[in-house]
Amino acid sequence: MDILRVKYLVSNITYEGIYRKDTLEYPEDALREAVINAVIHRSYMGAHTQLKISPGRLSLWNNGGLHPCIGIDDLKRWHKSKPRNEFLADVFFKAGMIEAWGRGTIKIVDECKKAGLPEPEFKEEFGGFSVTFRNERVGEKLGDRLGDRLGETEKKILTLIKSDSFMSIPAIARTIDVSTTAVENNLKKLKDKGIIKRIGSPRKGYWLVIS
Repeated sequence: MDILRVKYLVSNITYEGIYRKDTLEYPEDALREAVINAVIHRSYMGAHTQLKISPGRLSLWNNGGLHPCIGIDDLKRWHKSKPRNEFLADVFFKAGMIEAWGRGTIKIVDECKKAGLPEPEFKEEFGGFSVTFRNERVGEKLGDRLGDRLGETEKKILTLIKSDSFMSIPAIARTIDVSTTAVENNLKKLKDKGIIKRIGSPRKGYWLVIS
């Protein structure tokens, strides 16, 4: 949650009296519940849990599908809890991170509704399970804020590094079908405009969107 808050997500800053209040672009309780579910229900014999973030969209994918007796529609109402990793589930429950069995996905939906956001999308795909949050207001704000400041290639690169801050220059070039030199030139433009900056070394660092 700290990594999401500090590195990836936008916070809306308000004040209550003299106290500052940071509100994430997606409900924190819903995100926390999704992360906890990912740890408890993941199949640890396969791929690692994967997170993808782009303007107005956040997806969390986990290896391993739903239990055969639970369908997608069941996730929006009370259902029997069928944790894949019972020992992990028991630890989280005793630590107070699980309030009630079979209500985690309901809480995710309810928190999004309370925040005025669309219901998250639950889906079985690629041999696993994903939950996708959407916040159209964030995507619109990013476009409005940048306006005509960016060329088409800059916009494509910005979208890519927003979704994967560790993406390499060759990978960016392959994805948008341009030369590595063109990517380097456009990254320099984005840095000069104060929109992004490089954190760490060229080989092991990552891109931070700051505007």
